[in-house]
Amino acid sequence: MTTKTVVTINSNGRQAASLIRAVSAVGYHVRAQLLTREGIVAQELEGLKNVTIVEGSLEDKGLVQGLFTGAQLAFINTTPWGDEVAIGKSLADAAKKAGIQHYIYSSMPDHSVFGQGWPALPQWSTKFTIENYVRQLGLPATFVYTGIYNNNFTSLPYPLFCMELQEDGAFEWKGPFHPDVPLPWLDAEHDVGPAVLQIFKDGPRKWAAHRYVCYSSPVHSWRPCNNKLNTDTPPFLTSIALAFELLSPTALCVLFSKGVRRPVRYVRTPTIDIRVSIPNGYREQLEGIQVLFGEHNAPYFGPDLEAPDEALGLWEGYRGIEEYAREVFPVEEANNGMTWMN
Repeated sequence: MTTKTVVTINSNGRQAASLIRAVSAVGYHVRAQLLTREGIVAQELEGLKNVTIVEGSLEDKGLVQGLFTGAQLAFINTTPWGDEVAIGKSLADAAKKAGIQHYIYSSMPDHSVFGQGWPALPQWSTKFTIENYVRQLGLPATFVYTGIYNNNFTSLPYPLFCMELQEDGAFEWKGPFHPDVPLPWLDAEHDVGPAVLQIFKDGPRKWAAHRYVCYSSPVHSWRPCNNKLNTDTPPFLTSIALAFELLSPTALCVLFSKGVRRPVRYVRTPTIDIRVSIPNGYREQLEGIQVLFGEHNAPYFGPDLEAPDEALGLWEGYRGIEEYAREVFPVEEANNGMTWMN
């Protein structure tokens, strides 16, 4: 039985909640930050054994310092609400001061650094800025890059992943992605927890030896390289593509159709249909996706990270898109008031 404590933030999010369920079940203690105890997920977490809820804002530096005191491990997934970069740096500084032994940050690439003329996605480049700060700070760290959530699909009129129910009973998904270019997929609720738990068990040394990063500038340009690494000397830094299936939109619709037992079609469109109010900044993210993946067909994680071999090496019991469509999608749809499955 481990006595280690894991720090999480934004703990009612899909990634953090998945990890909390996994690690608390095998005896890790969790110190889980939440902005508020309100909500179904927050109430669930509060009822779990080995979980201590820390309620408050990440802009409270005293709260942030206290989060890491006496802890050994951290899984950090910042969000675009508030000053994300300032919060990300504050968290990393506090973790460094507390002597965190393994800091896992959920990051994403900045495609503009690869020299291909690709634009940066604003919500991803912010994460990449924080990642670079963590790297320069010298924390023993691992960076996970998550694939597209299976859980994004809904028949509600949300942009990009709406599975719209048609009059003929079929679902139709419209998006800017090339129909035959593979994309990485992840069931965040089911699979982030077990995969990140295994990274913690392996420790930063193993993954540093497997894939690591060399800098070509002190700020914003790094890429994996093949020089021999001395893994006896910290910090240990690596990036892992966390996605368990690599499926084109066309292939995904075939599997989704098997799951829901009705036709599912993909229609490529040059622009993303926005029919509902969306948060500030998300429109710019969607416009960037149209260009980066719709016009450039850029690799989702950039040219250096590949899926799904690394993720499968961490966790083989993943929930694929067909199982998600069969077992989970109808339940989520029912919770949203839909009745098509009846």
